[in-house]
Amino acid sequence: MDAVHKPVLLRECLEYLGPEKGQAASPYLLIDCTLGEGGHSEAFLEQFTHLRIIGLDADLKIQARARERLERFGQRMFFYTVWFNDFFANFFIEKNSARMECPDAVLFDLGISLFHYEKSERGFSFRDADDEPLDMRLSPDTQQVSAADIVNGFEEKKLADLIYAYSEERFSRRIARAIVLERQKEKIETAGRLARVVSSAVPARMKRVKIHPATKTFQALRIAVNGELERLSGVLPAAFGALVLGGKLGVITFHSLEDRIVKNFFRNLTRDCICPPESPKCTCGRSCAQLLTKKAVLPSDEETRVNAPSRSAKLRVIKKTSALDEARFAAVKKTLLAALIVNIA
Repeated sequence: MDAVHKPVLLRECLEYLGPEKGQAASPYLLIDCTLGEGGHSEAFLEQFTHLRIIGLDADLKIQARARERLERFGQRMFFYTVWFNDFFANFFIEKNSARMECPDAVLFDLGISLFHYEKSERGFSFRDADDEPLDMRLSPDTQQVSAADIVNGFEEKKLADLIYAYSEERFSRRIARAIVLERQKEKIETAGRLARVVSSAVPARMKRVKIHPATKTFQALRIAVNGELERLSGVLPAAFGALVLGGKLGVITFHSLEDRIVKNFFRNLTRDCICPPESPKCTCGRSCAQLLTKKAVLPSDEETRVNAPSRSAKLRVIKKTSALDEARFAAVKKTLLAALIVNIA
């Protein structure tokens, strides 16, 4: 199989999330929560011969490519067609029925695969996409709301708020206004047409920069359609809770919104107290994690040279040192939920 997507920060993931010295010959389970075409999983299976992987992906089409790629590893590789937050929501039920074991490591690579941009034909890309439907759903069989539904159905203010909240696009109001005027002529149903509308709405000077004027708007729609920030905020405490003691959780982010969620979550786990200032006494207990990456790990100059999409990637990793008790879990959950701004229901 010819892979379309090249996994980012691969060497760093192997270093931080692989078995440590003394674990090389012991059973070791990794959950790859964003399997994609299987690039990260393939590298782990090749380098660590006693390692097994559970691979999660909501997209049947891309998972079929991963199955083909990883078939040679046999029973060391297990596949689940599921959203990662749904998997961990049922994790402890499965564990209690002896059908699941706690992982030694969990990896999230939150970037959208190049496969989706170049091969899925669902309107993720605005380049050469005149005929691609404005869809952007990662799992069309299980999701009802498409990007076209949002673009053609949201009232102007809500659309502008969504674009700004999920991409920090400073021309969001101008873009929303242009979309509303254009859809009055005819529904906007293709990615190419939306890209032209967005381009027409921004100042001329913005069309002379390297980044396409529609980049942020397309990012915002994709995040909204797939509930990316809500899923991430919901899954992080559950994934951490599933780890064995000494287990490691790594997250690769690609934009400031998701990186902020991860950074704050990791900070709250590694602090001794996260109670609000007005609390009369601490109720959250001691820290339950060790930060393995003091700062976000960035790709090398060589990697960004040969793999341009890696340039915005950041890897953060923590190690579980004790269980996440109920008080700290509740405090962390409250902090994560407070970061969510837009509800598209």
